[in-house]
Amino acid sequence: MKTTLTKLTKIKRNPNNPRVIVDEKLERLVNSIRNFPEMLEIRPIVVNDDMVVLGGNMRLRACKEAGLKEVPVIKASNLTDEQQQEFIIKDNVGTGDWDWNILSTEWDSDLLDSFGLITWNGSDVDLDDFFEDDTSEKNNVNKIVLEYTDEEYPRIIELFGLHQGTKESVVWDLLQP
Repeated sequence: MKTTLTKLTKIKRNPNNPRVIVDEKLERLVNSIRNFPEMLEIRPIVVNDDMVVLGGNMRLRACKEAGLKEVPVIKASNLTDEQQQEFIIKDNVGTGDWDWNILSTEWDSDLLDSFGLITWNGSDVDLDDFFEDDTSEKNNVNKIVLEYTDEEYPRIIELFGLHQGTKESVVWDLLQP
């Protein structure tokens, strides 16, 4: 696959991209592109034959906001539909913020797991394992206990930071359908 310089107007954002673009991160990327546009040659936008983005939706948007007219693109013509889906997830599995609603309704959780994106299937979890009863007269409250690896913990803190309120209200909001 070779990289070609392509007009931004020919590239289509992926409407089913399950990645969430956070404004703060987008602004940092816009500044990064303005200060180091050569980065795009090293990590071009990846599209399918229809010029729909498979990897680089956030870069595409940042390039537009940075005022670029053309960007380096790799056309992944040899990928099957299944491989395209796999690429979309794997391209962001380590760093992406996800739209969990799209993932839960449009994607198979076993497939996502096989791509390296850790998902939750409520049917195989005993929720009692997450709750502890504090029966002291003073507190008489229930607690939810979550455990994370050292690698997962910073990401969890980042995700909680996207919400406002007390710890309890953030968890409550996240649990709402």
